[in-house]
Amino acid sequence: MLTVGITGGIGSGKTTVCKIFATLGVPVYFADDAAKWLMENDQHLVAQIQEAFGHNAYLPDGRLNRQMLANVVFNNAGSLRRLESMVHPAVQAHAAQWIQQQTAPYILKEAALLFESGSYKQLHKIIVVYAPPEVRLQRVQQRDNSTAQAVAARMSKQMPDEEKIKMADFIVYNDGTALLIPQVMNIHQQLLQLAEKLG
Repeated sequence: MLTVGITGGIGSGKTTVCKIFATLGVPVYFADDAAKWLMENDQHLVAQIQEAFGHNAYLPDGRLNRQMLANVVFNNAGSLRRLESMVHPAVQAHAAQWIQQQTAPYILKEAALLFESGSYKQLHKIIVVYAPPEVRLQRVQQRDNSTAQAVAARMSKQMPDEEKIKMADFIVYNDGTALLIPQVMNIHQQLLQLAEKLG
């Protein structure tokens, strides 16, 4: 089966593009959602996180203490790397299981940190959704009710767009200059042809 990664900077419109692919019958694996779920439901991962960050990493009801963990990892690069080194392998294993259950010609794996985590290496093709930084900043501020400073800090932790674009097989421009659906349809047709060749 053809496996395709889709990524882009925060606020680029990855989820919107994924929804268009999904309406075309393409199964989409949302790695970031899976990570959130696994951090509360994968007992091995929960134990690792508690060992690394203490029992305060979880609330009494078993939910992840997101506020506490965010404060720790976003102010300490070493802690962030440590958390990622636990979460990424769990997501990889979960994604591999999910992919085996799919029967479509190709699947999409959506992840904000596709390149940063190295998970792009296991995929056949990569789609990058692009929107200019100022557009993304505005979108995320409105969506998350965040300050420009907080959004800029999150953006600075991601690989620059120029580097992502260099590594992409396909680019979807979500900057208001071109309609999304025709771009997605074009990529979809190319991916179906590639999937057929793969057999």
